[in-house]
Amino acid sequence: MHITLSLLFPILLLAAISSRAATAIPAIPANSHPGHKSTSHKKPSSSSKNAKDDDQPKYFYEAGGSLELGHYDARFFRGVVPYAEHGPALRRLIRSWLATAQELHIEDAWLAHGTLLGWWWNGRVMPWDYDLDVQMPTATLEYLGRFFNRTVHDYRFPVEEGEESGNRKMGVGAGGDIGSGAERGDGVIINAGGVGEGYGYVNKTYLLDVNPHYSDLGRGNGNNVIDARWIDVSTGLFVDITGLAERDPADRPGVWSCKNAHRYRTTELFPIRRTEFEGVPANIPYAFDKILTDEYGAKSLTGTEWAGHHWVPELKEWAKIPEEQPEGDETTLDTQQQDNNTVVVVVEKTVVKGSE
Repeated sequence: MHITLSLLFPILLLAAISSRAATAIPAIPANSHPGHKSTSHKKPSSSSKNAKDDDQPKYFYEAGGSLELGHYDARFFRGVVPYAEHGPALRRLIRSWLATAQELHIEDAWLAHGTLLGWWWNGRVMPWDYDLDVQMPTATLEYLGRFFNRTVHDYRFPVEEGEESGNRKMGVGAGGDIGSGAERGDGVIINAGGVGEGYGYVNKTYLLDVNPHYSDLGRGNGNNVIDARWIDVSTGLFVDITGLAERDPADRPGVWSCKNAHRYRTTELFPIRRTEFEGVPANIPYAFDKILTDEYGAKSLTGTEWAGHHWVPELKEWAKIPEEQPEGDETTLDTQQQDNNTVVVVVEKTVVKGSE
């Protein structure tokens, strides 16, 4: 695997970043940190050192307790994003984050966990991923919290060829029944601004939200192991942002960790390597292969079937394995009387398993 991937996919950001103070963001649940206001750009206050860990309020709330619903921010959840739209939504999410990080001069944030594994395979988001992950030093988190917390950022992306949005499939030649420059109602605009005949673009808004408990060194009661999020306000999908620090420099010098017990040596993280992810400049930790095998096992770098998908080496992509449809084993007999002759009509019934 080359460290710097070739530019397989064009950068799909068509408009300059537009940042503005967040003024109309859904309120944080009442039992979360009371001092975090929507217009604040100051460093979030950390939890009281005298507070009991068990009483530490949760800051980020998810849409539900399942694996799928646990990857949507509750404030912006409007329903599960269908499989065909989930990949494009995550690609826009990570591209916008990476572009914003460059714009804000965040040079020491890197891809982590499943997102890093997706980079290793083909520089793309893995199609079964529910969310995205990046890491950075807690000092960088402090900078984000002090100057850019609760800001929203606007982007415009081309609709991907073959992308489905709602019940309509987008692609070359699509959109002919919608006027030039018309908005469909789901943020997709067709044939506008010279984007190209049959293509449209998507206007997206993302929120950078820093947890006021980001500076806590300990795990506490586990409610606030995520230090910040980059959130798609139209769907609730997000990038998890976690801070790393030397949390016990006296007894474990040179060991960096997050609040969720992921530990790394300084020499495994630094110097950061420059690369590309989803066609946008990105960073990865120095010993990416060791980090991946330590977290997921050696098979994660060689196994070609995962989560209902298989690796297609000719395309360098993961493809979904079609569900097998059970063969119908039921028949019905319809006896008809015609001209005093008995005609037996055999009707085959195929039982098709519905999507789960």
